[in-house]
Amino acid sequence: MDDNKTASFSLDSRRAATTGRDDFERSWRTHVGDGFPLPRFNAATTADFRLRFRAAKVRDVAITSVDGVSAAQTADGPSHDADQVRLWLVRSGAWALGSRRNTVEHTVVAGHFLLRHAARMHHFALPPHTRAQCIVLPAAPFSLLLGGREVAGRADAAEVRLLAAHATMVEETLPDLSPAGVQAARDTLVELATAVTHHGFDDVNTRLAPALAQAAKNLAEERLADVDLSSAMLARELNVSVRTLQRAFAAGGESVTAYIRERRLESARQALVVSRLTVSEVAAHWQFADSSHFSRAFKQRYGLPPTEYVRKNT
Repeated sequence: MDDNKTASFSLDSRRAATTGRDDFERSWRTHVGDGFPLPRFNAATTADFRLRFRAAKVRDVAITSVDGVSAAQTADGPSHDADQVRLWLVRSGAWALGSRRNTVEHTVVAGHFLLRHAARMHHFALPPHTRAQCIVLPAAPFSLLLGGREVAGRADAAEVRLLAAHATMVEETLPDLSPAGVQAARDTLVELATAVTHHGFDDVNTRLAPALAQAAKNLAEERLADVDLSSAMLARELNVSVRTLQRAFAAGGESVTAYIRERRLESARQALVVSRLTVSEVAAHWQFADSSHFSRAFKQRYGLPPTEYVRKNT
């Protein structure tokens, strides 16, 4: 395997089932397959292949994200040696794993993850409407940490949130990274995955700042209408100090408070344009102190008071 190779691709076959499987296999072998062989799929899967994939190879690490309409299952066939560590993270649906086809040894259900050493490629089955991520890592950094054990838990654990946020950033930005950036992205993926094995990480490590900031942003998006949303709440959920979180945002030229305010204003703007809610209702929903405070902030950001903005944009 060429450990210096990096590549990525995305493919959406949810509306092109007849050609989607062929397109996927061709793209995988071209961009990712070296060192990460593709399993054979069963006949039902290949006949109805309606899934969206995004994959990235970062030297000796591979990231695959799947969002499926149809089911997917591997077929019997030769099993590849794979001295690797794999982490499965399931958002919706499930990911069933077994050493043989139709044998389920472990099912990762929605909202959970599983990390284990894999000496051989696992058979797997995904029901329809599964949304998940699989990260394949080199085994060497985990040999002492894992010691043959599995690590499983909830996907909202702080260290898992950080790993998932960083993996998604890498998938999206890999084509634009310099060689040094690729190396840093790869090393951070491994470091965050090792943190998952012992349920914690070194929050002083500045290399983790982008992943920490992105994880906080992802969490903030889920809680924008929550009255308790703050730097303190985000830091508590991500198991870091408020100061560490603030430093992570500052590394990107932002502040936590400004980010929350900006996202709430933008969400409020969208709500005003597409809904029948009043200015007061929108201000209350997005946790502004009152409609006057909201109107001043809105005008400062968008150049017009809310009512006038709505008249011009609806």
